[in-house]
Amino acid sequence: MSRKPLLSRSGTGRGPQTQPPYFNIHPDDALAELGAPVGTAGFAAAAEMAARGRADPVGQQLNVEGRKELRRFSTWEVTRYLIPVAAPHFRRVLKANPDLPQGRSESEGGTKWFTLDEVLKLRVFFASEGSRAKHYLPYRPEGLPAKIVAVANFKGGVGKTSTAAHLAMSAALDGYRVLVVDLDSQGSMTSIFGGRVEDEWATVFPLLARDYAESLQAENRLRMGRGEPPLSLDDTLAEALKVSARDVIQTTHWPNIDLIGAQLNLYWAEFQIPVWRMALKSWKLWDGLINRLEVDNVLSNYDLIVLDTPPALGYLTINGLAAADILLVPLGASFLEFDSTGRFFDVLHATFGSIEEGENLAARALGTPELRFEWDAVRAVVTRFDGVQQMEMANLMQTYMGPFMSPYRQDFTALVGQAGEQVSGIYEADYRDFNRETYIRGRETFDATYAMFKKLLIGAWRRDELDLKAGAA
Repeated sequence: MSRKPLLSRSGTGRGPQTQPPYFNIHPDDALAELGAPVGTAGFAAAAEMAARGRADPVGQQLNVEGRKELRRFSTWEVTRYLIPVAAPHFRRVLKANPDLPQGRSESEGGTKWFTLDEVLKLRVFFASEGSRAKHYLPYRPEGLPAKIVAVANFKGGVGKTSTAAHLAMSAALDGYRVLVVDLDSQGSMTSIFGGRVEDEWATVFPLLARDYAESLQAENRLRMGRGEPPLSLDDTLAEALKVSARDVIQTTHWPNIDLIGAQLNLYWAEFQIPVWRMALKSWKLWDGLINRLEVDNVLSNYDLIVLDTPPALGYLTINGLAAADILLVPLGASFLEFDSTGRFFDVLHATFGSIEEGENLAARALGTPELRFEWDAVRAVVTRFDGVQQMEMANLMQTYMGPFMSPYRQDFTALVGQAGEQVSGIYEADYRDFNRETYIRGRETFDATYAMFKKLLIGAWRRDELDLKAGAA
């Protein structure tokens, strides 16, 4: 008669196994590892320790002046990724035109390396002297303002800042003039671009305060006409009236990327904005950012404005979304992120629908045009994609949200991971630090995402261009 094997104490029948680590924890051992209680001052100590740790990897990328410096690009990269010209022809053109940037060799007869500023000048030369069949300069219709793209989701960890940063870098490499606006008080985007922000007065805060202050002044003029006492204009608002967008825009180590940075104090805007709105119901708080960008001629000085929003639907995010022409929503291919993103769209509908309803009640009564929010395009973008583990979920998302889903998925590669560890973008990574094929694969995922975005950008501009021509006819 056969017998079943006896079960081990672990209950598997496969012999003795180690018990789970949460069994038999002795209270005295747990107490010994616990440490002393933490008071408020402990947060300051933790913040100071983290600041010292952040300074280490960031400091390794700084030049002698203490600023980040963009690497050079080799002839191989220039002719493969930046200017559509064959490498031999590129070399012949440089030899025949000694006044053009010639690049720099690191060894006698070695590969030539070019700064991005030099590449931009070479691109202009090829556009004027090269083949008319090739597009050396990116499409940009004349007479139209910059397009604004907001990257948003109220779930953290979805690759929001990474996607926004790489879109800005992709567009800059493509030849566009880019402004990056960091609306997240964590300031991760600011760190990527080496920004220095001392306090909230170097962020978008004074721009929003100025918009409110100007609305307050307009209201006071009406009140004076009615013989009513004016509303108070405090010192903060008076100071904000002196600040324009150019005062808070800073250059970066990219020659064609500028930055409005962020830091922790920006978070106070989330508390201040509703206070202003309560004091002045007529102030359209959602228009604060776009008003300043328009009035201060920011939209005419750039081609593309990239907004990185906080991982929450607060007042700063609402300003970013209301200003945007294109909305990108990064998410991972998991059920929880899909579920959360669906709720994000639901909250967007409720929020902006509520604003429209409230404003249009008055508009209908007064016979004035009604408010309608509208975006050129809205796309959800799968990030950190693992085709082996997540293909089924990604396909399900594509099936149910097809019109709102990007067809491209950002694979997670070693290059993407290393770039994140080094507080930089993959386009800032030197391919000599990797196997070249690894570098090519790492670029491909963001190149494809940028191609998707560029189609949206060009399509939106083309629609505006045709509408402009039709209106002039």
